[in-house]
Amino acid sequence: MSLEHAVDRDLTESPDFSGFASTPDSQGNRQQGKASTALSNRITSVLAGSYADLEIRDALETLDQRGIVNNAETRRQLRLDVQRELIQCNGEVVQDFGKVADQLKRIGAAVENLNKCCAQMRARIAAASQETAPVLEEANTLTQQKTQVETKQHLLKAFNAHFHLSEDDLVTLTSTAEPVDDEFFRVLKRTKKIHEDCRALLGTEDQRLGTQILEHSGKQLNAGFQKLHRWLQREFKTVDLENPQISSSLRRALRVLAERPSLFQNCLDSFADARENSLSDGFYTAITGYSSNPDFKATTKPIELFAHEPLRYVGDMLAWAHSATVSEREALEVLFISQGDEIAKGIQAGIESEPWSHENGEQAIFDGRKALNQIVNRAFSGVARQIRQRGQQVIQSHEDPVLQYELSSLAAFYSGTFEKLIGGEAAMIEALEALSEAALSQFRANMRDNVLAAQNDPIPVSPDLTPPDFLDDALDRLRALMKSYDTSFASASKSSTGLQVVFSEALDPFLAVCEHHSEWLDEPEKHIFAINCFSVTKAVLSYHRFASDRIAELDETMHDHVNKLIESQHRYFLEKSGLLQLVDILDSMSDEPEDLKRIPELDSFKPEPLMATSQQLDDFLPSALMDATQNIGLLRDTKMAQSITEEAATRFCEDFEMVESKILAADDLANGIDQEGSDGGEENLKLRDLFPRTSAEISVLLS
Repeated sequence: MSLEHAVDRDLTESPDFSGFASTPDSQGNRQQGKASTALSNRITSVLAGSYADLEIRDALETLDQRGIVNNAETRRQLRLDVQRELIQCNGEVVQDFGKVADQLKRIGAAVENLNKCCAQMRARIAAASQETAPVLEEANTLTQQKTQVETKQHLLKAFNAHFHLSEDDLVTLTSTAEPVDDEFFRVLKRTKKIHEDCRALLGTEDQRLGTQILEHSGKQLNAGFQKLHRWLQREFKTVDLENPQISSSLRRALRVLAERPSLFQNCLDSFADARENSLSDGFYTAITGYSSNPDFKATTKPIELFAHEPLRYVGDMLAWAHSATVSEREALEVLFISQGDEIAKGIQAGIESEPWSHENGEQAIFDGRKALNQIVNRAFSGVARQIRQRGQQVIQSHEDPVLQYELSSLAAFYSGTFEKLIGGEAAMIEALEALSEAALSQFRANMRDNVLAAQNDPIPVSPDLTPPDFLDDALDRLRALMKSYDTSFASASKSSTGLQVVFSEALDPFLAVCEHHSEWLDEPEKHIFAINCFSVTKAVLSYHRFASDRIAELDETMHDHVNKLIESQHRYFLEKSGLLQLVDILDSMSDEPEDLKRIPELDSFKPEPLMATSQQLDDFLPSALMDATQNIGLLRDTKMAQSITEEAATRFCEDFEMVESKILAADDLANGIDQEGSDGGEENLKLRDLFPRTSAEISVLLS
């Protein structure tokens, strides 16, 4: 049913409107206007109401809960029912408040009674307080005194606990029967703390207690460090450095002992001595296979049994020393490198506590790597002495210069290796340097003996001008020495010192002897002999790149001898051809007409001598090159001999061209002079007719 229908029905059933409906017509006319207006207002009010309003919704829910039936009777009685219920509720509320008022009256009476009781109690309490006040005051005084006593007891207990060690701690700190473990280090640390805290006691008015505790704790601390020092010495004698896991107690003990520099250094010295004995025994065992330890069992063959060659023998000894040094250094790095800062701090603290231990007030700064190198150096000093003795025995018992040079190079190589490993100042490096120098000195001495034998050679130069035997032997040694140098450390490091020693001792003296022997020969034999010696030397040097500088020096020396040999060949051409005298005369004359006019008047240019020279030239030219080549046929380098002969022939052709040009010039001058009255005798012959050979012919014959 729609809202409009419900409103129409309500209006129709309403008694007010029903009255209007039952009114006679006379009254309807009179009230029709008012009814119409009221109806409109009612409809407007109903239609304007919002059923979404909360109050309307609550009212509707309340009506719904009451179970009211929507009919005309209910709608007419609704207002009356609601007002009746409201009046009933108000009456019930008034009755409830009456009961509350009665209860409040009873509560007021109870409160009044309680107030009276409280007043009585306060009066009694005040009277009791007056009677007990002296007793409470005395009790407070006793309580304060008790608190002060307890505080003093607590302070005394704390003082004793901080500045005094228990009997068990004293035993742990000083007794050698107790182990050096974490408990020992704890007690030692506490003792150091007590010793340091005594400074605060020395700042009070009464310093006697602080002085006594300081003295007592100092004795205990020294006893603890002495125990730690003795324990470290025992441990260092039995420590196994081949085991990479060195005990943490040992490392910690070393770090703590650094606070006493004197004990720390003494401990390091003892450790170095122990390692020296151990390594010396190990080296002797590696060499001979025997050991001072009766329980030792050899696991490898001794070096003396399987290293038969001297070089291998020394090399195996040095290789063992190097391997042992590397192992020793790696093991000790755990102690001195990884803990270097901690040890340095401990030493600095020890210096501050022992200022008298350093002269002139100098404070040493701990360098872990330097300390490591010093210990390794001392540990291998015994091994270094044995290596030096055995190496010198090998050097003195062998006279082979090549072996001595190889031993010197080997010792120098290991010297550089050890210098990188343990620093420059070490007994091992000194021993190796001395060994290298001894081998090099013996090498020089043997080479000087060989040079002296070469100088005293009864037949220094063979008839075929080949290099002497002593040079062949020297070159064989040089070849071996250069091979050794090429594979040595000196070659790899680009060092020229070892190379200079090889050349200055094993090559230069023998070449000097060869040049000395060549001075006793005539030309061209002296130059041929020298070139043969230098050529074979150059051939040996050419196999090695590092000898390029020395090859260049040899080339310069050979070039001088080649030039002299060319001059000798040139003179041979002039002598054998008969032109030597003509060339000497014409070289001293200029191209001026006055000099040229005198040429026919010279004895060598007279018809008979000039014809004889021309005939000698004709006889020489057919076999000139063959004879000249045969003249230096003992030169082992045939290509060089050919080039020398060709150069000499070229110079000869130039000389002949000069002679020819001056002869032609002299003839031209003679033709230009009027010689009337000439009989056509010998005076009328031209020089050209007596010396018919031309430069072109000479060049063809000598090409």
